[in-house]
Amino acid sequence: MLGGGGYWAGTNNLGKFLGLSLAETALATPAASIPKPEGAVIYYRHPDGLPQFSATPKNIGDGRPFVAVREGEDVSFKNTSAKPAVTETAKTVAASEPEKGRILYYRNPMGLPDTSKVPKKDSMGMDYIPVYEGEQADASTVKVSLGKLQRTGVKTATAEMASISRKVRVPGTVTWDERLVSIISMRTDSFVDDVANVTTGSRIGKGQNLFHFYSREIASAASEYAAGRNGGRGGDDEGSALRLKNLGVPQEVVDGIARTRQVPASMTYTAPRDGIILERTATTGMMAKTGDVLFRIADISNVWVIADVPEYDLVSVHTGSEANVTVRSLPGQTFRGVVDLIYPEVAEQTRTTKVRIELPNPDGVLLANMYADVEIEASAPSPVVAVPNSAVVDTGDRQVVFIDRGDGKFEPKDVKLGVRGEDQTEIAKGVAVGDKVVVSANFLLDAESNLNSALSAMTEESKP
Repeated sequence: MLGGGGYWAGTNNLGKFLGLSLAETALATPAASIPKPEGAVIYYRHPDGLPQFSATPKNIGDGRPFVAVREGEDVSFKNTSAKPAVTETAKTVAASEPEKGRILYYRNPMGLPDTSKVPKKDSMGMDYIPVYEGEQADASTVKVSLGKLQRTGVKTATAEMASISRKVRVPGTVTWDERLVSIISMRTDSFVDDVANVTTGSRIGKGQNLFHFYSREIASAASEYAAGRNGGRGGDDEGSALRLKNLGVPQEVVDGIARTRQVPASMTYTAPRDGIILERTATTGMMAKTGDVLFRIADISNVWVIADVPEYDLVSVHTGSEANVTVRSLPGQTFRGVVDLIYPEVAEQTRTTKVRIELPNPDGVLLANMYADVEIEASAPSPVVAVPNSAVVDTGDRQVVFIDRGDGKFEPKDVKLGVRGEDQTEIAKGVAVGDKVVVSANFLLDAESNLNSALSAMTEESKP
């Protein structure tokens, strides 16, 4: 026990720690008063006074032996020649130095993730630093030296309140605006006499002739209307005109009968709007039954894009949100519109919801069933706690943000994420406004934090 305590005092250079040295004591004391070393040999020191010690006899490189240090020479043991001031100083230093727990392990003096269970030196000859029990409140907290901070490029940013904006990118398909599609059908049995020289896909203007037809019921109503106009019966005129309109006779034809007071042999049906012919079933000489569709015409000056938005993105998409649309067949062109409707249904298999975007199409370059790439501007309704996207370390099982506690200490915090934007991510829980978070080299900190936690767990298991 006595020899071990002296060896500890020598290896820890207790003489220098107390502001004393054996050489200075020898010079300050007359030669006659220096007592002869006595007591057992407790350790051996380097002959040149270097901080190298040994518990057993050994030689240095040039063959000289280590010098034996006896109990009477070591200041940590009882020495009758030592002055009371030395003892008092030692007591004062010992009282001011807090007691440390047992050594858990030794860590690299340069802050590298390298530890040892026994004392050792690194490649530069520097002693590994002991880590004592209870020295760190949180084993996962990472402490990095200033030199390592500069080498690894650790950078921080401040968490702040911000409105997070991002783009929801989804696929879509161009369709016609169903409000601008007209169907031409007969409301009574009719004979089609002649059809205009137009086909499916042809562009047509409002008022352009489509076909001529004859209907016995329409002819009878037109005759009554013409006769009523001749007799001057205003009430019957209005009734006959309304009957003609209900039978699907265009207003232009009704006006012609009123003007000429004659019933034409066949009547002309004109296009109700500008657009393109989506469907033509009318044929010269055919008998059109009541309800038969003869033409379908669409106004393409305005179109829809139906986009499939994933269920988890619906919270960020709102009616009126701006949207940019590009189509693969028209590279370099971007069409801007707004979200007109969010359909009240989620597809069971794809877990997506259809969102309708209204786009102007004055040149008619957008065609039905074109594939489109849609970017919808989505934003948080109010400012939230946000950090740069690079601050979040996502391991799959958990999301972690490292907070700079100063003096090279970085604490990992499990966080709950909210909306993720183009540059920032909402932190719903775990980070407060003003916290400094690591935005660069945080994966290295995460690796060292995991190492510290593993070592702490191993130490706990090794306790008796």
